[in-house]
Amino acid sequence: MDKLSYLPASWLNKPENVSAVTTLIHGGVSQGAFSEFNLAMHVGDDVAAVNANRAKLVADLQLPSGPVWLEQVHSNNVIHLCEPAAPDFSMQADASVTASSGVVCAVMTADCLPVFFCDEAGTEVAVAHAGWRGLHAGVISNTVNAMQAVAEKIQVSFGPAIGPSSFEVGEDVFQAFTEKNSLNKTAFVATGKNHYLCDIYQLARIELQSLDINKIAGGKFCTYRDREQFYSFRRQPCTGRMASLIWLR
Repeated sequence: MDKLSYLPASWLNKPENVSAVTTLIHGGVSQGAFSEFNLAMHVGDDVAAVNANRAKLVADLQLPSGPVWLEQVHSNNVIHLCEPAAPDFSMQADASVTASSGVVCAVMTADCLPVFFCDEAGTEVAVAHAGWRGLHAGVISNTVNAMQAVAEKIQVSFGPAIGPSSFEVGEDVFQAFTEKNSLNKTAFVATGKNHYLCDIYQLARIELQSLDINKIAGGKFCTYRDREQFYSFRRQPCTGRMASLIWLR
């Protein structure tokens, strides 16, 4: 396995049987704007290249089954996965949960925040795609509520997302989050009239802490600034997607 293609998730105290990684941009066969390790079918990349990259992913990580790819729509929809999905599986959702070993939960991102979840006993895992729309809609809360474990027994790892010095948003986003929870003001820094820098990691952290989840790791990367490792839709709208995967061995 080419270690330069994969970033292991950071955890405070991960169970031994839980595996979680985010792919990086190197090591695949995609060309041009999608160079090299794009795993998304919906961005305009060559289908054969994406299939080759997906096959490499399964082989490199020795996955027990192919990842369950979701049709992500920036929603708060969460699905339960009991078994590996059929090749033609398609469902609109932005998070998945499983308590079955051999099922690989996956989300794709290129600035949005991937959020990994597992319980302390290593019997249940989940991953959510949390852009600002999904965060505001409650995708993190819905994922936690979909898990069997009580919140105090859940720990979380943040995968790579756009950093707080690069994610500029407008007054609409600021108002939406601060009206939802006044604590969210700590995730925004005003840069000018009706413009703010937004810390998406902090927004997620506040949501998790409101659910009594305090074992949280990760949140140190910026996909926008680190062009050597990550795709970034804000940096380059025509681009590939990383995958964040979690499974029980």
